[in-house]
Amino acid sequence: MGARLVLATRNAHKVGELQAILTDAGVEVTLVGMDAFPDVPEVVEDGLTFEANALKKALETARATGLPAVADDSGLCVDALNGMPGVFSARWSGRHGDDVANLDLVLAQVSQVGDESRGARFECAAALALPSGEAHVVSGRVDGVLIRAPRGTGGFGYDPVFVPHGHERTTAEMSPEEKNAISHRGRAFRALAPAIAHLVVDGRAL
Repeated sequence: MGARLVLATRNAHKVGELQAILTDAGVEVTLVGMDAFPDVPEVVEDGLTFEANALKKALETARATGLPAVADDSGLCVDALNGMPGVFSARWSGRHGDDVANLDLVLAQVSQVGDESRGARFECAAALALPSGEAHVVSGRVDGVLIRAPRGTGGFGYDPVFVPHGHERTTAEMSPEEKNAISHRGRAFRALAPAIAHLVVDGRAL
C-alpha cells in the first residue's frame, strides 16, 4: 500500500501517469486524486510561472486534506508564439480543459510557420508540500517540434502534435511507458521522487 499521497488534480490521466512514474522510481505510495476529496475546492492557478502554480496547488491541497500533496503545472511553449501558450496551455482556447479546441487553436496560429521554425517544448514544474508548509519544487522539460496535423490516440492535451527531438512519433503515438521515460512530467516527477521518498515514505509526514 505505502503512504498516502494526494495529487492535486481531478484528471484521472495524471493520477495514473504519476503512479506509474513513482512506482518505476521505486517509491511506494498510494496515490489519490482530488476526487477523493469532493468538498475541497479547486485551487485557482493565477501564477505567472509553472513553479508558482505548482507550489500553490501543492501547499493549499496539503493544508486542506491534511496529507502530503504533490502538484504540477505544465504546458506547451511554442517558439513561434514567444513561448505561449505556456501557463495558459489548458485554457488557451478560452475554456479550461478543452483539449481539442486548444490544440486546434495552436495549430491554426502556427499554420503559416515553416517547418524549420516549428520548435516547441513541454515544460513541467512539480511540487511536494507537507501540511506543515514544508515544500519542494523541481522542473523538467522535453524539446521537440510541432507537426501540422494530429497523430496518435494516446496521451492527452497537445501530445498528438508534438514530436520530441530524436524521435519520429508523436508522444500520442508512444506507449505510456515510452512517453513517461522522456516526458517533461516524467522528468520532473522523477526529480521529485527522492524528496517524496525522504519526506513521505520514511514516515516523517505521516
